[in-house]
This record gives sequence, C-alpha cells and structure tokens, in this order.
Amino acid sequence: MTWHSMSIQETLEKLNTSEDGLTDEEASKRIEEYGENRIEEKEPVSPVKIFINQFNDNLIFLLMFALILSLAIGFLPGQQPEYMESGLILLILVANGVFGFFQDYRAERSIAALKEMSTPEATLRRNGEKKEVKKTDIVPGDVVYLEQGDIIPADARLLEEESLDTDESALTGESTNVRKSIEKVGENSAVADRSNMLFMNTHVVKGRGVAVVTGTGMDTEVGSIAEELQEIEKSETPFQREVDQMGKKIGYLVVGIVILVSIIQFILTGAEWLTILLLATGLFVAAIPESLPAIVTFTLALGSRKLLKKNALVRRLPVVETLGSVNYIVTDKTGTLTEGVMTVEKLYFQGEEFDVTGRGLETEGDIVKDSYPSDPGYLEPLLECGVYCNNAERAPASADKHFRGQPTEIALLVSGIKGGLEKDKERLDSIPFSSDRKRMTVIMEDRKAYMKGAPEIVLERCDRILLNGEIKELTEKRKEEVVYKNHELATNAFRVLAFANKHVDNLEAEDEDIESGMVFLGLQAMMDPPRAEVKQAVDDCRTAGIGVVMATGDNVETAKAIGKQLGFEYERAIEGRDLEDMSKDKLMEEVEEVEIFARVSPEHKVRILEALQANGYNVAMTGDGVNDAPALKDSDVGVAMGERGTDVAKKSSDMVLLDDNFVTIRDAIAEGRAIFDNIRKVTNQLLSTNSAEVMLVFMGILIGGIFYADHFTGTNAVVLTAAMILWVNFASDGPPAIALSEDPKVKDIMKRDARDPEEPIIDKKILAMVAFTGPIAAATMLPLFFYHIENFVLAQTTLFMALAFFEIIMFPIIRKDYDLKFYDNGYLLAAILFASMTHLAILYTPLSEFFGVTPLSLKHWGMILVSLCIFAVIEIFYSKILQKKYGSRA
Repeated sequence: MTWHSMSIQETLEKLNTSEDGLTDEEASKRIEEYGENRIEEKEPVSPVKIFINQFNDNLIFLLMFALILSLAIGFLPGQQPEYMESGLILLILVANGVFGFFQDYRAERSIAALKEMSTPEATLRRNGEKKEVKKTDIVPGDVVYLEQGDIIPADARLLEEESLDTDESALTGESTNVRKSIEKVGENSAVADRSNMLFMNTHVVKGRGVAVVTGTGMDTEVGSIAEELQEIEKSETPFQREVDQMGKKIGYLVVGIVILVSIIQFILTGAEWLTILLLATGLFVAAIPESLPAIVTFTLALGSRKLLKKNALVRRLPVVETLGSVNYIVTDKTGTLTEGVMTVEKLYFQGEEFDVTGRGLETEGDIVKDSYPSDPGYLEPLLECGVYCNNAERAPASADKHFRGQPTEIALLVSGIKGGLEKDKERLDSIPFSSDRKRMTVIMEDRKAYMKGAPEIVLERCDRILLNGEIKELTEKRKEEVVYKNHELATNAFRVLAFANKHVDNLEAEDEDIESGMVFLGLQAMMDPPRAEVKQAVDDCRTAGIGVVMATGDNVETAKAIGKQLGFEYERAIEGRDLEDMSKDKLMEEVEEVEIFARVSPEHKVRILEALQANGYNVAMTGDGVNDAPALKDSDVGVAMGERGTDVAKKSSDMVLLDDNFVTIRDAIAEGRAIFDNIRKVTNQLLSTNSAEVMLVFMGILIGGIFYADHFTGTNAVVLTAAMILWVNFASDGPPAIALSEDPKVKDIMKRDARDPEEPIIDKKILAMVAFTGPIAAATMLPLFFYHIENFVLAQTTLFMALAFFEIIMFPIIRKDYDLKFYDNGYLLAAILFASMTHLAILYTPLSEFFGVTPLSLKHWGMILVSLCIFAVIEIFYSKILQKKYGSRA
C-alpha cells in the first residue's frame, strides 16, 4: 500500500480503524492475522557447524585420504602403522581447522542486531483511551502517541503533529533531521521524501505526534531489509573457488600418476602389491601440498591482524585476499565521505561573506575573510542571535556526546563558540518553531528578541538591516542582494538560515507585533562537510584503477555539491526514482558513466551493485546505516563504519572500519594486494617444490625399476619415504612460507591497475615454473641417490637432505621476481635458519631412528652443495626468461 499518497481518511478506511484506535478484542484478532510485531529470525549458526565447515575442502579431503592410507598400511601382514606420517598429516589438518574456526566464528548475525534495536513498550489508544502496550503486541490500525526521544515501534501514517522531527539517517541515509507533516505526498516519492510517514526503529528528535500503524514486523521498511538479508547468501570469493578447483585437479592428477606409475612398476619390475601400495602412499604425499591450506589460512589470518592495526576489522577471512582485487567502491555519503554532522561553514553579515574553519563539532576554529582572521566582536550580532535563538546546549562532562539538541542548532551553537560566545543570558519567553511558521523567536533578559528561520520568511518580518555598523532601511534592492546570496549558497548545497533581532518594549505584546519590524542581521550557511582526508583517498583509489561511486539517500543537489568537492564527476547524477524505470541493460551502461546516485533506497543500492558485478567488477560497498545492510551483504566486500555504523550494518559486512575513515579503505586495499602477492609466492613455492617431489619419486622408481631392480624391493620400494616428504614439506616449507606474510609491499603497489577478480593465483607464469622445476630438480638431485645406491639408507639420506635444502633455496628465487632482497624480511631469515637447524637435528640426534637416516660426511654435503648450485643457476636463468615473457611481479 502507498499509504503516503493517501489522505488521513482514506488511510483509516483502508485499515478499518478510526482516530480512537482499536478495541482490545479487534487487536487480538489482528495479531492472529498479522503476527507479532517482531523481526523474524533464522536459527543461530552453530559453532560446531562452523568448525566442521573448515574441513569442507577438496585439498583437505585429499589429506584425509592420505591419513587413512598411511594408517591402513599398518593392517597389512608384517607392516606397522605409519604413526609419524599420520601424526604430521593430522597436525596440519587440525592447525588449518583451528585457524579458520577462530576467524569465522563471530557475534550474532544481522537479524539479531535488528531485534536489539526494538523498544519494549509503546503508548497506544485502545478502547478510546491511552494505555501502555508491549511493542510486540502492536498491530496495523493501532493509533500510537509519540514524543521527543521515542523510538518509533512500527511503520505508521501521521494523523497529528506538533513540530515533529525524526532522525531517519540509519534507514535512508538522510544526514539531516526530517520535518514531518500530515499532508499526503506523491505516490512515487522515495522513502526519504515520505514526510507523512514514520518508520520502525527510527526515532523522534523533536516535537510530538499521533499516527496510525500501517505495517508491523516484516511488513515494515526495516522488515523488508531483514527479509533481504535472509535471502542473500554470501557467494564464494574467486580465491575460494580457485582453491577448491585446485584441490580437484590435484586429486585427479595424483590418481592418474599413481595408476600410471603402478602400471609401469608392475610391468617393468613385477613388483608386489605391497610395494605398489607403498609407492602410491609416497606419491600421494609428494603430490599433495599438505601445508597449503594451513599456510594460506595462516597468511590470511596474519593479514587480518595487519589490517586491524590499520583500523580495519576483518569478519570473513577470505575477504583479506579479495580486497586485493577490488576495482569498484560504492560508498554512502553521510558519515563515510562526510563528517556526519552539520557544520556552519559560511557567514553573510553586513554585505560580506566569511568562512568558518574547524571540523564537525570541534569548537576550535576561526572566522576568516579572504584568508585573514576576522574580529569576532564585529560578527557578534549575527553569532549571538544563533546562540540565543537556540535550544541546543553543552552536554555534561559525564555524557558521551559534547552537545545535546538538534544537529542544526548544535551547528549554530558551535559557530558562536568559535566566535567566543556562550549562553550567559536568561530566556524570558519564546515563540516556538513550526513547519507553518518556519521561524523561531526568543526574548532574553535584556528585552532583546532574536529570530531565526527560512531566509524568505525572516526577510518578510524585517524593515531594517544592519549595514556598516548602522541600522538602515531594508530597501528592495538590499532585499534582492540577500535573496541572491541565499540562492547562491543553497545552490551549493548549503542549508541557509537567516537571523534578525530587535528591542522589545512591551513583553505582553502579541506574537505578531513582537515578530514584526525586525532588524535583519545576516545568514549562516551549514552543511555536512566532506572529511578532510577523503579527497586524497578517493584520488589514490582512482590512481590504482579503482572506480568510486557515491550512492546516497540525500537530495541530488547536496550529493552533487559534496561530489564536486571530492573530485567526483558531478555534472550528471541519477536519482533513485529514475533507477526504478531503468532496465538492467541500461543500468549496466549508466554505472560505467555516472559517479553520483542520489535519493536511493536499499533496493536501488543493490541494483547498482548487481549492475557493476554484471559488468565484471569486484565491488566493495561502504555504509553505516540499516539501509546499507542488504548491499553490504550482497557485495564482494561489505565495509561498515565502526563508530557511526549500526549493529545491522556491522554484522552484514565483511570488514568494519574502526575509525570510519575512507583512507582506511585505501590502506586495506593496498594491504590486500600485498597479501595476494604473498599467497601467490606461497602457492608458487609449494607447487614448484611438490612437482619436484613427484618427479623425484616418479623418475626414481622408473630408473630404479629398470636399472636397479634388485635394490627396489620391499620397504626399499621408493627413493624417499612418505615420512621424509612430509617432514620436508612441514619444516622446509612451513616456517619460511609463514614468514613470507611479513614480506614488505612491492614499491608503488597502489599504482598498479586493479587485478581482474577472475585472474587466477596460479597463472601461466606459475604453471611454467612448476612444469620446469620438477624435471630440473630430478635431473640435478637424483644422481646423488643413484651414486650411493649400494647403501640404500645413505642414498635416501643424501636425497632427503638435498630435497630439504632445495626447497629452502626456492624462496629467494621466487622472491626475486618481486624485486625483494634476501635481507628485506628478518622473519624469513630466522625461519630459514630454524628449518635448517631442524634438518640437521634429524641427522645428528636420536631422531634419525624415526626417519631411518644416517649422518652425512663433509664429502656428502659437498656433493649436495654442487647439485643445488647447478639447480639454482638453471632455475634463476629460467626465471629471467619467464620475466621477459610475462613481466615482473614488482
């Protein structure tokens, strides 16, 4: 129902009620029909389910299979369970699950936050008299009473109002209080323009009113948002999809290799099935990058900690990586691009214009003209009028806020304080503001009357003007000058108020007489100003190839004015009502061209997001209000404001800006790009070294089966045991790979173009390195094994140590592509030293018995060194070829 376009009588008839409200009997019937006035909830997410979900991954499934296989060998005749292998695999599985669980387990979801916003009771008219009723028992047709400070319990159509203002910023994005009236408005009016409607969970900031309830629970504006949140499911990030696909591909590859090698082994050597099973286990362990899930999860977790230090709280771990591919930001205006508070910025006094400095509610600031400070005493008549004709006041020191009152009046009070004024006179009488009068007048103890109001109204009440320090006649020409200045300021999105005063001789005079013959003083112009640091942040984002779009509930002129100051393309803007008639294809074209969308509803914001996503963009949505929640949840990266943001917005988001600073978004994106680089390094490292392990086992079995068949029998069926490979993956790859998360960002990381969201981590360059590294590693290291074949334990030990240090030297080779020096990361140096010491401990301590290895002499170490040097020279040469072909990562 378009209640806002109906008259009061039509509304009452449609609801089958009257201004006397419902009877208790009728209310009981309606509560059965419409249900309780509450937001419906979904079942809370179980922590157990969150933990189990950490293991729903193809790579994890492969690890589980390898774990079962290593244990199953123990049930074969004459064999023992491989507890060493099983323990290492289990450790990796548990580590991955724990990291993911602690990151994903968060506080209540958005729907719970909506519930917390409710009020326990409301004042209704039932059975023809006032009574207190539980908010949940309110039904359509009830007549509610509202006063200043009340939270509105349901959507309602106004029947009566006395100077009623509401704060709807959390719902509509409107930065100023909304003046309400009982007159009907156009059928197609946006939510922010429905001045005769009250909305659930917004609140009354001034005046009082009586309204008839038109919608409750899920049938309210807030309810429709909650319903959208329930319907929206967070899709997987491209990174999550890629890791999942990689797990499947590795699984197919492993099975294929095992079958192929088993056939070759059987045909060439006639190996027993036990030998083939041991070989299969070794190949499984060699091919699976066991530590990849745990290390990537840990890298993302460390990245989220880095972001937290920059005041960005990550709520979904994969989003840390997704930030690096954001190439469009859709941002709210109020409180995100702007300060979120009204501030007086311009004064017009005695024919001159002055600028007022200072941000938000800060009382430190100057009044300047042409960049030079002005004498506050000169401006005192105008400023004191704003201070005394004002109901705002300083809050007690114990209060959370500095001031109490309406935003507009607080702005005037702050303006006066900057001019050195405070309230130090007693008010004798006042003539309150109303929507019909559009002015307010007070009389102070010195018998001076002060008036403020709409400029055209105040001018009508004046016959004189203060000019050049003298009171002069307000001629038509002088009026026109004021009207022109007012128009100029209003065109630039300022909210302008006019001020006047006079001496009152007769305090008993009629209001009309007191408010006539006033002396016009001047104008004060205010707006919700842009945050000082935002323009540079927006420019930096665009330099990084990231588009920035403003989508606000404010009117189009205000949006354009703010956009102009922040460097948006402001000549053309689209309003929400225009979006409603726009086809999807047309909107997909417009979002590429238009940077400002005004008077938009939650549904409009979702459409804008969907259009950008349909064009292939990875979209981040910023916002702080209830109205932003659906788009926050539907976006690739939902970014809520921590200070000004509602609980609904925060719990619908992927990331919360603790300082509400747009600059933090830029820093978070830069950090996300660096984290993506680190994940790509880790993936390159693990896949390249795993390819080497596969080739060592595969080629070792192939060559051994053909030329050294008598040595490859029973437990000596493989060149490297599964335990050896697991240890190398755990020790050589683990600590150094984790330390890569501390790598510094590459130079000018925010001067790169935004990464295509579908660009895989494993690109052609990585695939080329993986394909080359395996065969070259086998060619340079297998000779060490076959040289010592007569002593099988020594041969395995030599190859074991060669593989361990080969994986270590791959780190500087891969990092060289990012123009990083070996000493750039102290954590990496320490991790490499630690890994090296653990390998030596395996050889020269009793631990050698668990791995079946023997100590090596200097001669053996020398042979390993030569082998690794040959490999390094070839690999570095090949990486330079890849740089020329695919470009550097730096």
